[in-house]
Amino acid sequence: MENGITMIKTSNPEYRIRVEKYLERQHFMKHINFSLDVIEEGVTEGWLDIKEIHKQQKGLVHGGVIATLADITAGFAAYTLVPEDQHVVTGEIKVSYLNPGIGEKLYARGWVLKQGRKMNFCEAEVWCVSGAQRTLIAKATTTMVTIFPEDIPK
Repeated sequence: MENGITMIKTSNPEYRIRVEKYLERQHFMKHINFSLDVIEEGVTEGWLDIKEIHKQQKGLVHGGVIATLADITAGFAAYTLVPEDQHVVTGEIKVSYLNPGIGEKLYARGWVLKQGRKMNFCEAEVWCVSGAQRTLIAKATTTMVTIFPEDIPK
């Protein structure tokens, strides 16, 4: 621990290459036009230009889109930490919606709060951006579960 904060350490020095490879197979992420622009050890960040397909019937960004961005950023933040032969899936996610999704873009940031061998406890924030105005619209807490090679049926 340093200054009361648990230090995060990757088990895969090639985590960026691995995450970029897996992002190529994130078809739903591509479908909604979300991209991760920052991939660091235990942290990811990305942007989404808000389009009509992202909105619900009242013209606000749909809660499912917001939850998806939180899940993706937190999940890939955890993915940066596990060894090459392990995988990560969402075990639990809780999203608190704080403000309506009104704006031009969404910015999402996910990070690992507490690293573990079998579980990583993560958080994510999703912000609406309009020009210079940024509004926090959601906070999420997640448990990302590590899948070991022996857990995958052959």
